[in-house]
Amino acid sequence: MAKKSIDAVDVANQAVLMRVDFNVPLDENQQITDDRRIRMALPSIRSVLDRGGKLILISHLGRPKGEGNDSKYSLAPVAERLGELLDQKVQFASDTVGDDARAKVAALNSGEVVVLENLRFHKGEQAGDAEFAAELASMADVYCNDAFGTCHRKDASMVAVPEAMQGKPKVVGHLVAKEIEYLSDVMASPERPFVAIVGGAKVSDKIKVIHNLLEICDKVLIGGAMAYTFSLARGGKVGKSLVEPDKTELAAELIAQAGDKLELPIDTHCGDDFSPNCNKQVVAAGEIPEGWEGLDIGPETAKRYAAIIRDAKTVVWNGPMGVFEMPPFDEGTKTVARAIADGNSTSIIGGGDSAAAIEQLGFADAVSHVSTGGGASLAMLEGQRFAAVDLLDEA
Repeated sequence: MAKKSIDAVDVANQAVLMRVDFNVPLDENQQITDDRRIRMALPSIRSVLDRGGKLILISHLGRPKGEGNDSKYSLAPVAERLGELLDQKVQFASDTVGDDARAKVAALNSGEVVVLENLRFHKGEQAGDAEFAAELASMADVYCNDAFGTCHRKDASMVAVPEAMQGKPKVVGHLVAKEIEYLSDVMASPERPFVAIVGGAKVSDKIKVIHNLLEICDKVLIGGAMAYTFSLARGGKVGKSLVEPDKTELAAELIAQAGDKLELPIDTHCGDDFSPNCNKQVVAAGEIPEGWEGLDIGPETAKRYAAIIRDAKTVVWNGPMGVFEMPPFDEGTKTVARAIADGNSTSIIGGGDSAAAIEQLGFADAVSHVSTGGGASLAMLEGQRFAAVDLLDEA
């Protein structure tokens, strides 16, 4: 599935339209509270600028309604921060396909960059509008997709823009190339044993992922609140734990489908309240008393899962094992994260809460790949194909 990289295109004096994911968190004063997404785009950005390209950056930020500018979602603070990181002037256009954008793009010299205003200020973006896409495409000689977090979407900048750039190079940036390498290529031919760890609150959110992983993995380890729905499906007692009673039939089908591939918790760390100061006890799985709720996998489960993980050659992890942001119910997630970090496997952390957990616990540098896109990585783990990637040039 390898796609042609931005590094393989001669960009000197060429206008490169790069779709990035600058959807960064802002506080009430429009100050960026975490610039990681900007920093992660720097290798692709520098690849263009260092080789004399003229760079046009496009992104969405937040959820404006597409009906004119909403200053709290403006990309102006992003352009300012990017200028600091690059140590050079970054132009900012107050629109996407209007007069200011066109003037600033036309004035670009080699090695210069402009950030266009939030794509979602134009209703054509989320509508996948071909006319809007054609206007964006007409500004550039090269299209580069470096926004993995939105690769599963059909927004104009992801699909209609590359469609409108027939005959021009359509390539991936460094981030998307790495995501494809790990989430698609490694998954397609993993070294074995191949172990998946799936956590989080709801079976319904992860049902397609679990189905797909059971087809290709040697073991699928279940944690998080979804484990209590599996427990209920087996006739267990779950107290006041978070469960999906309407999904027990689904859970029972998965248990039947999986045979010995599916590993469910054997014990549970419970509390009598959703609080770090609650009364606590460890019980056997399916034996949670009334008035108590499961908040983490128990120590025996954590030990068992860690042993399976340490023997694996490929590991994919999506979803924490418990309430990892509330000690002591972070122990299961910590044990799993440590086992992945200590192992010799190719390890893929599938975005969202798992990525947050691995960062927070300090193990990010010890794993092979931390995905930048929660929804996109889930969709890829489900086995979905992305039009936004399929449209790009083959390597």
